[in-house]
Amino acid sequence: MSSSMVGSEVVEESGEKMSKKEAKKRAAKLEKRAAKLEKRAAELDKLLRKQEGEEATSSSLSVEEDYGDVAPNELTDGGIMSSSMVEKMSKEEAKKPTAKLEKRVAELEKRVAELEELLRKQEGEEAKESFSSDYGDVAPNELQSAAGSSWRELTDVSNLVEEIVGSEVSIRGRVHKKRFFPDKLFIILRECGFTVQCVVKETSVGANMIKFVNQLSLESVVELIGVVSPPKQPLIATTQQVEIHVRKMYCLSRSLPKLPFVVENAALSEADIQKTLKDGKPAPRVLQDTRLNNRVLDMRTPANQAIFRIQCQVQIAFREFLQSKGFLEIHTPKLMAGTSEGGSAVFRLDYKGQPACLAQSPQLHKQMAICGDMRRVFEVGPVFRAEDSFTHRHLCEFVGLDVEMEIRTHYSEIMDLVGDLFPFIFTKIEERCPKEVEAVRKQYPFQSLKFLPQTLRLTFAQGIQMLKEAGEEVDPLGDLNTESERKLGQLVLEKYKTEFYMLHRYPSAVRPFYTMPCEDDSNYSNSFDVFIRGEEIMSGAQRIHDPQLLEKRARECGIDVKTISTYIDAFRYGVPPHGGFGVGLERVVMLLCALNNIRKTSLFPRDPQRLAP
Repeated sequence: MSSSMVGSEVVEESGEKMSKKEAKKRAAKLEKRAAKLEKRAAELDKLLRKQEGEEATSSSLSVEEDYGDVAPNELTDGGIMSSSMVEKMSKEEAKKPTAKLEKRVAELEKRVAELEELLRKQEGEEAKESFSSDYGDVAPNELQSAAGSSWRELTDVSNLVEEIVGSEVSIRGRVHKKRFFPDKLFIILRECGFTVQCVVKETSVGANMIKFVNQLSLESVVELIGVVSPPKQPLIATTQQVEIHVRKMYCLSRSLPKLPFVVENAALSEADIQKTLKDGKPAPRVLQDTRLNNRVLDMRTPANQAIFRIQCQVQIAFREFLQSKGFLEIHTPKLMAGTSEGGSAVFRLDYKGQPACLAQSPQLHKQMAICGDMRRVFEVGPVFRAEDSFTHRHLCEFVGLDVEMEIRTHYSEIMDLVGDLFPFIFTKIEERCPKEVEAVRKQYPFQSLKFLPQTLRLTFAQGIQMLKEAGEEVDPLGDLNTESERKLGQLVLEKYKTEFYMLHRYPSAVRPFYTMPCEDDSNYSNSFDVFIRGEEIMSGAQRIHDPQLLEKRARECGIDVKTISTYIDAFRYGVPPHGGFGVGLERVVMLLCALNNIRKTSLFPRDPQRLAP
């Protein structure tokens, strides 16, 4: 309880005494404080009404009665009293105005606090409402909606370049990496081996969206809308040298939080791994079986993305060159009654009660196409070999690039074709895949293939002689083993400065039954192999087109002639001299990129121990 006294009397307040002058000063301060609070309350009330879209009306929440000018009659009815009136009051009366003012100030302070809290809540709800449509998980049925939604007009990450800085884009990709800071979030988005840094600022998108983005698991598929902006400093962790300031982000598909391995770790080079060991923070080494068991994850690394794009371009260049030379692409059956190459490396199966096997090559049927006057044919298709070869370069199923052609004068015409075809392919890869080659090189460093404009051609006997001179013991009528091939490749590179060459006139004993023997020496054949970096990639030859000789050679190789009778019968109706070759696509890419294992170039490899995924 407060009180005030007129003249020389003392006013009591809160258990203390104050003079008439101090009481007057106190009342003036309270009046001033009350006026400010009344004004603030009026402003807040008006702002709230405006946000709610309501007309200002009188209600229990209104504060219009809580401020304004005081009428003369109100001064005598217990209303607000000015400080000047304190002087005319008695001791008891002097207590009233100050107490009323204090009570009024307290009420106004409480009311202002309530209004400010209400305003904050309303603004928070509006902010939440305004940002809520800018992020979230996209339901499957939304992905089936009609075309035309503007946020689905996507830009490839690879096309995010400095020339479009300032543009707003929509992009899709996987969450590759995240870094969280108190007021912003950095996300590296990855699409098909290309990466871009995305910046999510709380001031631009709100705290709830920051929370949503931060809890996205790695490898989740998202789409976002943002502005292409220049980075404050050069970026070393991404392929693209711009960043995206994010406005909206939607998750199309969430990945499991726990992955078999992190794609970023699977993309490390051996040098990167060694560096982490030296730094005392060793990165996990993702082993080959782990990669192949989880191939869909492994395929996402930049190097693997590049490998299979290079593989695609090898096929395109192969087709492009052959079609320019008048070749026709064909497709032959892969289910056969008899073997196509002879030997035991064949997958046998039951075909509706009949014994059958998977084709070891399209050899027999592409020859039959020549019998049908197609003259020049090629095929790109699967080849099956039931070999128990646990090596870095053998598969039980691979993609064969096969060619067969009519010979006009001599089987060297086939070697001429090969000598032009592969330099064409190598050159096209250099021209069309520079980014892909660099992506492979970043994880698996290698030197570009050395090859001559005019492909080097040596006889088998010349190759044997080079090996003997280097101290190697080799059977002159036997096949070359892997070590001999590599040694010969080193010798050829040193002497002729090329890693791509041919070896022809192979011994007849190591070639298929349908290979034509040399006219001058039946111990040798009109056949050849082609090598890249010291490893064999291709076999080719002139074929036997005489049915009697063909039957003889088939029996000598242990093949039941009855199982290939339709093949041999095709030559009884007349056929021109012909020949061709076959090459494994995966092996070409493996050696072109100097990779250490053919499983790296097979999308889903099949070897003696792997039948899945």
